[in-house]
Amino acid sequence: MSWLEDITSSIKYIEGHLTDELTLEKIAAKINLSPFYFQKGFSILCGITVSEYIRNRRLSLAGRDLQTDGVKVIDVAMKYGYDSPDSFTKAFTRFHGITPAQAKSGDGELKNYLPLKIYVSMKGGFEMECKIVKKPAFTVVGSAKIIKNEEGYKECPQFWTEHYEKGNGKYICGMYGICLDDGAPEGFFKYMIADDYIPSKDIPEEFETVVIPENTWAVFPCKGSMPEALQKVNTEIFKEWLPGNSDYEIAGMYNIEYYTAPCDYPKGNQDENYYCEIWMPVKSKEQ
Repeated sequence: MSWLEDITSSIKYIEGHLTDELTLEKIAAKINLSPFYFQKGFSILCGITVSEYIRNRRLSLAGRDLQTDGVKVIDVAMKYGYDSPDSFTKAFTRFHGITPAQAKSGDGELKNYLPLKIYVSMKGGFEMECKIVKKPAFTVVGSAKIIKNEEGYKECPQFWTEHYEKGNGKYICGMYGICLDDGAPEGFFKYMIADDYIPSKDIPEEFETVVIPENTWAVFPCKGSMPEALQKVNTEIFKEWLPGNSDYEIAGMYNIEYYTAPCDYPKGNQDENYYCEIWMPVKSKEQ
């Protein structure tokens, strides 16, 4: 399937299971994507996280159900995965602006949140700079943090700040920012601030080493002030390159940001010429 077909299939799966237990991992597995890449791509394409979409659809349908004669609030709450009337009432009121009791009595308007449909307008002549590179396995060492899938854009930059405030920059400069889907609890990913591992270099015990396996990588250059330049390229990857690319698809559980040394630029990583790369593991669609 194409990238857009994958996301469309995930939405269809969600729609068919709104009264069942839904997890990011379960949905991603249905379309053979890692939870990290599924969450990231879904959020960029749809402008909303997976859990927010599921919650909005459930609460929209709950509002419709409450207008049925004889239905009980607790039954609707349980149907859509809420373990108590109180938690359901809070979520329902926040979404619709009225309470479930008001919805039952017809006192107020309900919000209607329809299923998403994905449309991407491809620009004529769009060409994104990218090179496909096969890299052997390599080992990195660094500090790691477990981050909730939906909080990556906020938590990862904060983790960099914490890393340097603790003085860890003297051990790990931060050549890489690495997202790993394995080794983290459900709903989370591991993020590493890392350098290439050099066995002869003294590294404190609290840092960990990880072997990045041999992969074929799509390497996307980014130039400009951070994090805006990086976020712009990320958006283009999921909105332009993946939908318009007929040769490669995402493969693997890693996402790597490669950073050049900020000290080489007059304004550090805020310099308009600052250079970094995004590495995405890919495989040929013919495989």
